[in-house]
Amino acid sequence: HELARRGLIVHGIDISERFIELAAADAPDGATFQRLDARDLGFDGEFDAVICLCQGAFGLMTANGDDERVLAAMARALRPGGQLALSAFNAYYAVKYFAAGDNPGATFDAATGVNHEHTEVRNEQGEAKAVDLWTGCYTPRELRVLCRVAGLTVDSISSVEPGGYGWAEPTTETAEFLVIAHRS
Repeated sequence: HELARRGLIVHGIDISERFIELAAADAPDGATFQRLDARDLGFDGEFDAVICLCQGAFGLMTANGDDERVLAAMARALRPGGQLALSAFNAYYAVKYFAAGDNPGATFDAATGVNHEHTEVRNEQGEAKAVDLWTGCYTPRELRVLCRVAGLTVDSISSVEPGGYGWAEPTTETAEFLVIAHRS
């Protein structure tokens, strides 16, 4: 009820039904969740803010231009003037560190801007499973162009670490960029 009392509506989406269940179980009053594919959001100007961090739908949907679809859908979900917070993997970092052997088995495809690595995920019981991970990597210039094409105006791009968000000039030394933009 606190969110509703303050006039805030929080609506989370994820493609994983289990993640939706987990989010809903600990959600504050007034928060809602829905299983959706971010490439096919049906929203049109409903939200004041969209947040997509840690390579959520953006960055993991790199095949066939899906990152562009995801970004366009997020932009469409914003009201005019609404703000976007988006993190994206830093292409400079991927080339500098992964290509230099700091992540054994990782490869960066310069033609597509996609980093491929082998990693491990765990289920709720702690059982490990090896998986391949393909992540789109971007430069600040590419992020500005993608945002402009989606109808967004970039307010800032910062160098950040996952979970450590703030303002810092873009560099080659951080894993991610944080884009703050608004719908034009």
